[in-house]
Amino acid sequence: MLHRFKVCLILVLALVLFLLNQACEGSSLGMTVHVVPLDSSGGNTVRAHFTAITSSPCPDLSGLCSEQEDCLLHSTPLPFIGSKPSPWCVRQWQETVPSDYTGSISLGVNTDIYVSLKAEPTVRGNNGRLNQPVYVALPPPLRARVNCPHHIHLSVKDLDGDRVRCRFAQAQHKECVDCTQLSFIQLDEEKCMLTFTGEASAGQYSIYLMAEDWIPGPRISYMLDTSPLSSVPVHLSLTVEESDSSCSDEPVASVGTPEEDTTLFVLPFQEVAFKVYFMSEQESVLEIPVVGPPGLYRDGFISMGYLSTMSMAWVRSDNKLTRLLPICFAANTKSLQSEPRCVWLYQREISAVPAGTELECGATEMTLVLPVSSLKNVDLDELQLNSPTCPVTYNSTHLTAHIPLDGCGTKAVHAGSELIYTNVLQSVRPYTMVSRQPLFFLPVACRIPSTQLQGLNYNVQMPKENQIFGEVGFKLKFYLPGKGPMAKYTESAQLRSMDKSFRRMRRDLESVLSLNDTFPGATHSDAIGSRINQLDLHVFSNCTISRAELIVSQCLNSETEDFAESTPILQQGCASSNSTLEVITPDKNTKIYRLDLSTMKTNISEMYVQCTVNLCIASLPSHSCPDLCSSNIDSRTSIVNSVFTKSYKVTSEPVSLVYTTPAPSTATSITQRNGPIKEQDVPTTTVVTASTIKVSGVPKLASSTTMAVILTTISIFLH
Repeated sequence: MLHRFKVCLILVLALVLFLLNQACEGSSLGMTVHVVPLDSSGGNTVRAHFTAITSSPCPDLSGLCSEQEDCLLHSTPLPFIGSKPSPWCVRQWQETVPSDYTGSISLGVNTDIYVSLKAEPTVRGNNGRLNQPVYVALPPPLRARVNCPHHIHLSVKDLDGDRVRCRFAQAQHKECVDCTQLSFIQLDEEKCMLTFTGEASAGQYSIYLMAEDWIPGPRISYMLDTSPLSSVPVHLSLTVEESDSSCSDEPVASVGTPEEDTTLFVLPFQEVAFKVYFMSEQESVLEIPVVGPPGLYRDGFISMGYLSTMSMAWVRSDNKLTRLLPICFAANTKSLQSEPRCVWLYQREISAVPAGTELECGATEMTLVLPVSSLKNVDLDELQLNSPTCPVTYNSTHLTAHIPLDGCGTKAVHAGSELIYTNVLQSVRPYTMVSRQPLFFLPVACRIPSTQLQGLNYNVQMPKENQIFGEVGFKLKFYLPGKGPMAKYTESAQLRSMDKSFRRMRRDLESVLSLNDTFPGATHSDAIGSRINQLDLHVFSNCTISRAELIVSQCLNSETEDFAESTPILQQGCASSNSTLEVITPDKNTKIYRLDLSTMKTNISEMYVQCTVNLCIASLPSHSCPDLCSSNIDSRTSIVNSVFTKSYKVTSEPVSLVYTTPAPSTATSITQRNGPIKEQDVPTTTVVTASTIKVSGVPKLASSTTMAVILTTISIFLH
């Protein structure tokens, strides 16, 4: 009996371990391989550059490379991560493998990737070089919605200018494992365009493709093709979700975003920087996920109602990456995703430095010396640095340039932990001159080691928030209409509707209304214990910059302090119902919202309110900050011409919804980036009703952990 029990126990444990192992194993959320044939082996081996997306927590790649292998793991000081459709991260590495390679790669204990690539050496007749396989950009994990068809464009590039085709991987050719073709995914092979028909149930699906390059030729010759020059794998994941939104509600890329498939050429030690912008009418953007090359810097993510933006930058330092480097990004909301868009960085090839060239790096300048004999067919009088004001001298034997580190167009960039000063000696000709003489272009750079920089990390060259706005702080206060420090504006208030369905200009919305006419049917009674029908929510900022504007993008009310269940007051800078109106004031650092509490169908006696805020400064006096509730197209594009703080969440103390007995004045803390502002620097206010009955409600300190994705409202243009 005991023996039988032990056998059963062993079987149960084995079954549990088997199920756990099955649950832990899975495919990647996306994978591409960029293949570079190695001349040293005649193309029989290739350097495979892998990019894989896995579920979080990110797997440890320490066991992926052995000591005997030509293998390099890319560190992740700036990791590519995302939260939608579920938390994920990117892992990148490169390895030398046979040109005809098939194998399974384990990333940690959770993810197995099956890889099949065919890049047998082919010497091209047009240039005598080895053929370069196609490059395919990897987008962030894809999302779609049930019954919402849409296209998925794959961004592809070929260094040889070959024709690129994409097809589904085939299990019979050992290109994939368990890769059944999905009936709701169609593929235009010539355009590398996937179409999701929408006829799929909610769930996560894997798509396995092969990208191939073919000798260019007229379409009539397609049928004569016998085999591609090479085939590389592409794995994608598609998560189909349920949604009540319209199929046309996805975020879209806006003005200022690089066009799809844009190529940006990068010289050694050059910095490439750009911004991306998205508009989302239905839901605010929660994140802009990115998949790009190691060292790509992302900063300044801002989400303001229907507008969002983020900066990206990359510095080309010494690297072992491929010549073509894709950067793919998208915008994710709670239930929607924009079409992914990809741009490409092209690392230009540079000829060998002329023999005898010397560059000396000093404390204040670089000194460049070139032998004139090495500059054949180059007009020395046309040579200049980034700034033409700095002289370049030469004699019969040598050319000399003294390049100051803080002048002559010298640029300072950070690559990892190194500081690099760069300039360029180049031929410059008048636009009207046509010449067959070659152009000379020589980048020069001096690098300061990390040991001298004490661990300085790379940053986009943007001023810090506190340098522009000072130490910012915010607070929430509640007053009865006509009371409080802004009483002269709330007693006979100018009000405007913030109903998102109207989106009219301010001049059409403003009207002077008496207090009793603010909300039809609202009554006023201050008997102790009776419910309050109208209450003004004041949002204050302590910023003293005259051109700064307070932006309130979202406010929620909840019965509980943790906001486990909440109801929106403002969404994307607009009122969530006709129960909220804005009180117009000339103070750009104060926003006042009149709340009709009589519409709240609840018996609670108090509530909490939490608002998401930030500050905005238009870059030019003639510009203005954007306005969410305006249909004016200029307002939609004004995000490009504005500077914003990060977002802050500020929460009130319990706000009484009934008239109570008077209470003593309470000091207020202000949410700020580096801790609370000193109490003596903040004027405190008391909430007083018409009959000296206090309505409790003071702002609650929001720590740095409450910082959220930046959501802002927008200021309307006046005509």
